[in-house]
Amino acid sequence: MGIDILFIVIAVLVVLAVVSTVRIVPQARAYNIERFGRFQRTLKPGLNFIIPVVDRVNTKYDLREQVFSSKPQPVITEDNLVVNIDTVLYYQITEPRAAAYEVANYLAAIDQLTVTTLRNVIGGMDLERTLTSREEINSMLRGVLDEATGKWGIRVNRVEIKAIDPPPSIKEAMEKQMRAERDKRAVVLHAEGERQQRILTAEGARQQAILEAQGDQQARILRADGEAQAIERVFQAVHANNADPKLLAYKYLEMLPSLANGEGNTFWVIPGELSQAVQNVSKAFADTGAAAPTGSTGSGQEGPEESGEQAGEQAGEESPAQLTSGRPHESATEAADHAAEIAAEAVASARQEAEAAAGAAAGTGQQVPGQRGREDESQGR
Repeated sequence: MGIDILFIVIAVLVVLAVVSTVRIVPQARAYNIERFGRFQRTLKPGLNFIIPVVDRVNTKYDLREQVFSSKPQPVITEDNLVVNIDTVLYYQITEPRAAAYEVANYLAAIDQLTVTTLRNVIGGMDLERTLTSREEINSMLRGVLDEATGKWGIRVNRVEIKAIDPPPSIKEAMEKQMRAERDKRAVVLHAEGERQQRILTAEGARQQAILEAQGDQQARILRADGEAQAIERVFQAVHANNADPKLLAYKYLEMLPSLANGEGNTFWVIPGELSQAVQNVSKAFADTGAAAPTGSTGSGQEGPEESGEQAGEQAGEESPAQLTSGRPHESATEAADHAAEIAAEAVASARQEAEAAAGAAAGTGQQVPGQRGREDESQGR
């Protein structure tokens, strides 16, 4: 019975010895082994064996990249302003032996080194440069920390400034400055918009005036072309029909009253051709009446010679000189109306005599020469 207990105790001791001999190190971890209080070696990840009682694990380190956030530290700038700066440090242990035996507390050492370096860097900058030069500050901090922590077995990968907090009074002044700057930019942009609007409006008005002028020009050209074609057709029609001076004189008398219809006409001169035109019209109708047969006068109408003489007398009752000299106190419009009435009476008298002669000729079965032309002319009027 005693032998069995002895074997059991020996077996338990062997198992404990084996267990204390085996050390399993996880991935990205490192264990420092001391033998009799002296550094012996660093265990790598995996299965490792040590001597029980003689060897022991002193420190365990995580070889992955670590993050260390420091508390906000007061820093004085070049222009004597106190700002609180909060930094974030990214580091990695590359040599576990140096991290364990070269520095007592590497995190505290890194924190203090960061504060002192930051104060040296910010002390040479003013507030505005401090707020706008974060990349420069980060580079300078990283260079100093990497050089100092290299012998500690630590590599500083990045140093970032998380926050820069100026005093409340400086914040208020900065907000006012920012607000004023934004108001200034708003006014400038508004003025620029109004300027652009006026330029575009003027450009549109200019384009509109140019297009209207071009349209008016084209319209005038088209109207002038139309009037030219109309005058050309009238001219060709007159020459094609071989109009005699009698017809032209009659049309001249028709257009004569319209010369004094203008609103601004205060003086009107009767042309010297008026009497000649009246005589031509009277002579034309007198010649038409003379062309009728002599026997047609027996119907109670006057003879051709008598009608011609009456037309001549009526046409020659007042000459243009008498119209202007006999009424010195009449206005130009009244003189023109009076002359037009005289011409109209002469034309009407000549027309009555011509119609009487035509009626007499119709009673005898004869056709008066020129009667067809006068009917066409009357229809055209």
